[in-house]
This record gives sequence, C-alpha cells and structure tokens, in this order.
Amino acid sequence: MAGMDILRRNNVTVTGNPSGPAVVLAHGFGCDQNMWRLTVPALADAYRVVLFDYVGSGRSDLSAFREERYAVLDGYAQDVVEVCEALDLREAVFVGHSVSAMVGVLAARQAPGRVGALVMVAPSPCYIDDDGYRGGFSAQDIDELLASLEANYLGWSAAMAPVIMGNPERPELGEELTNSFCATEPDIARVFARTTFLSDSRGDLKTVDVPTLILECAQDVIAPREVGAFVHAQIPGSTLVTLDATGHCPQLSAPEATNRAITDFLAELR
Repeated sequence: MAGMDILRRNNVTVTGNPSGPAVVLAHGFGCDQNMWRLTVPALADAYRVVLFDYVGSGRSDLSAFREERYAVLDGYAQDVVEVCEALDLREAVFVGHSVSAMVGVLAARQAPGRVGALVMVAPSPCYIDDDGYRGGFSAQDIDELLASLEANYLGWSAAMAPVIMGNPERPELGEELTNSFCATEPDIARVFARTTFLSDSRGDLKTVDVPTLILECAQDVIAPREVGAFVHAQIPGSTLVTLDATGHCPQLSAPEATNRAITDFLAELR
C-alpha cells in the first residue's frame, strides 16, 4: 500500500515542529486521536507530533478493517509500522495509551530503528490474574465483560466507560469516553475488545531494548499498581512514574501531571 494511502487509511495528522524529533501518540480501545488533544500543545513547540486512528477507530478507513488481521495485537502493531514507514520516521518516541502500550512494544520489535523510545501510559500486558501475577480480573470477569459487550455494546459502553474513566465527581469525563465508545462500530469494537482483554504480552516485555517510561495512575481499576510494578520489573532500565491521578485515562483526567512526566522523559532523551 502506497504511503499516501496509508496516511488516509489511518487518518494520520502531523502537527508541531516539523524539524523536531518525532513523537507518535497512539490511542487505546474504543478511542481515537482526539484523546490526546490536551497533550499535543505540550509537545508542539519542540516535537513533530504524529497522531493517527487504528483501522476501525475514529475517522480511519473502516473498509480496510479485516477481522483476521486485527484479532491479534500484531495487526495493530503493523498499522504503527506502516504509518512510521509512510512518514519515514526514525527513532520516533511512541506514546501508547492502555493496550497501545503493548502495541508499541510489538511495533518496536517489528521495525527496529523506527521506534527509538517508548512511553507506556496505563499499560497492561495481561488483564487476567495468573499464578503470581495480578492483572486485575479473573478469567470469569473477562468472559462476562465480553459477553455483555457483545450482547449490548451501547449499553455496555454507557455502564463501563464511566468506571474506566473514574473521577465520578467529573461526570463530563465519563460522558466523553462513553461517546467515544459508542462512536465505534459494534462489530469492530467486539474484535478490538477481545484482542485487548484476552491478550497476554507478558513475554514480550523482555524484548524491549529502547528507553522506556511507564506511567501508572495511583488508582486505576483497569491497570492496578501491581501491573505497573510488573511491567517495570520486566523491562530492563525502564522508569516507573506513579501519577497523582485516578482512572485509566490520565491524559484527560490529569493532563498537567501526564504531560510533565512525558516532557521530562523526552528532555532526557535529547
């Protein structure tokens, strides 16, 4: 696929300083690049900021969605690699939220030299509890979550988005995430949800060989503190920062703290 076709397919937006180092911002399940709107201004003066929508999300080309490709995280990582190739990015900093943190790990492995550093915002390599590992959910929890989503996606979104966002005293945040979830085609959301919540990328963490910042929230029902500690322990030389933030989307609920942590890390790389 030609470069311009890829940029259209993934609704790629490039902003900021055209001569600065590239920073790629990647959204999580049920979201799109608009989730980063409070982060872009903190980066735009010094960095070339690349935003995109995964195929099936936001304003991407929905006709390009193929269930067999996106039933595994490697399919989303391939989107990232193809966007990086289309823009000829070298040593870009990949900032991935939620499941995109693990997509970034896979993309860095697929295309060495394209991704030069990782920022993992509220990451989780595995959502299901295992012997000696706490992911935050039992296998039954995840089965019930996916069954509910598949039976009534709009109802699931209205119930779950405020829980995921947290910050009940700021209902507008939960409403925004609900609207974002509801804007996703239910059949596509079903595939992305199963890919997200059934994935187990714990073994991939040890392959990371680029500078890595892990941002966890003080309270997060989707990615509890034990997960952040696990990711930090598995990635040699990584930095773990606990944000004074509640919920799973600190770039919206605590943008100042999130942006400060990201920009401090970027400054250390330069």
